[in-house]
Amino acid sequence: MGSSFDRSLTDHTLSIDSRCLRHGSTLEDGQPLVEGIAQSTTFARSGVGSDPTHQYSRVSNPSVAVLEKTLGSLENAPAAVCFGTGLGAETALLLSLLRSGDHVICGRSVYGGTTRLLQQLLSELGIETSFVDSCNTDAVQIALSPNTRLIFVETPANPTLGITDISAIAKIARLAGVLLAVDNTFLTPVLQQPLDLGADISVYSTTKFIDGHSVALGGSIVSRNEQVLERVRFIRKCTGGIQSPFNAWLTSNGLKTLPLRIKAQSKSAEDIAQWLAEHPAIESVAHPSLLSGESRRIADRQHQGGHGAVVTFSVRGGFDAGCAFVQQLKLCTLVEHVGSVETLITHPASMTHADVPREERLQAGIEDGTLRLSVGLEPAEELIADLQQSLESIQSEAGPVREEVCYA
Repeated sequence: MGSSFDRSLTDHTLSIDSRCLRHGSTLEDGQPLVEGIAQSTTFARSGVGSDPTHQYSRVSNPSVAVLEKTLGSLENAPAAVCFGTGLGAETALLLSLLRSGDHVICGRSVYGGTTRLLQQLLSELGIETSFVDSCNTDAVQIALSPNTRLIFVETPANPTLGITDISAIAKIARLAGVLLAVDNTFLTPVLQQPLDLGADISVYSTTKFIDGHSVALGGSIVSRNEQVLERVRFIRKCTGGIQSPFNAWLTSNGLKTLPLRIKAQSKSAEDIAQWLAEHPAIESVAHPSLLSGESRRIADRQHQGGHGAVVTFSVRGGFDAGCAFVQQLKLCTLVEHVGSVETLITHPASMTHADVPREERLQAGIEDGTLRLSVGLEPAEELIADLQQSLESIQSEAGPVREEVCYA
């Protein structure tokens, strides 16, 4: 006799771990445990005038819809809207909410592609942006103007890891009648819930920790505001930015292990950050676990079960020393990426933030020698040993390192 998985519990009562695993589906007798891919551009209709759920994959697709439902459920929201990349999601969001003459307040330390998008593209459409230190609530308040329509922040910031008080900024936004969007890529819904903290919109590059395996590009918009979601879907339909079915399927499967991965990675990152902070060859190191005072209280209040897997630091000796350091690493791979199961390292000034003018980078706290470490699932002690041998190697070498090394 046929049987089914009786899911009497709602998404809201299931843990986030179970929501990542189940994708909101009921398993019928004989169904595969892993869903298939709807790798089709179009879908049959029963007749003229019929209105099936999915008609053309530029507009919607079953595989994408599974991921969207799951991502929305992780923040107790309606189905998310998924895109081909995180930057594609940001672009659609900004085009959805802004018109010529509007004003955006953006955190000074955010992903370099966000800065480029606002400075070099949307500015040509008549949209003005003020870049401020979003960790300073007063600075955000002062930057408000009558034509402000959106506040956009990333917390922890990329790559400085500064902490923005989401609840405080949300209060400012509400009083001003402005929407607040939070890029939550570094922490994911497992470690931080922006909507519960008062934000209107969560933005993700699912390419990073949510996929976690460096195999699938993607981005998403999550909101409890149905008007925002409807508008974003319309922009996606018009511009053709939807995620591919295969990448959505890969991301859905990567998502199943997200809670285990990011909590373990966060713990290792905390151990590594502490080790770096005590090493005499390290000039500076940033990780939320190292904060104190009010910033630490905000981080502890906002973060759930960990402070993230990203550690930012600088080696004494500046640019040349940093370049030499990354060349000697064995376990940590130099790439323009974060969030993989492998440990990765990035030189933001020449990679993720290369298009940000140097003066603005320095104002945001991104020095020429800043390095961003994305801690993977290797044992923390092995990663520390790799960092140690690299530091010892560059300290024993003589002569300057050529400046172009970090630009490979």
